[in-house]
Amino acid sequence: MPSDELLTTSQLARALGLSISSIKRYIAAGQIKPELTTPGGHYRWSVESVRQQLRELQQRTRNGG
Repeated sequence: MPSDELLTTSQLARALGLSISSIKRYIAAGQIKPELTTPGGHYRWSVESVRQQLRELQQRTRNGG
């Protein structure tokens, strides 16, 4: 899968080894943001962008913030 390819939510979950439910919890909490929202309301994701967002979340959690 090319690194710049945008993934569906289920493809993202599979690429990260997470459940779709976990991805939805991150979205609902505002902890990850998609690269694109389609006119129909579906999200498209850059796996590298989400990995970075999760790393930043993990660091904030470790630092108490």
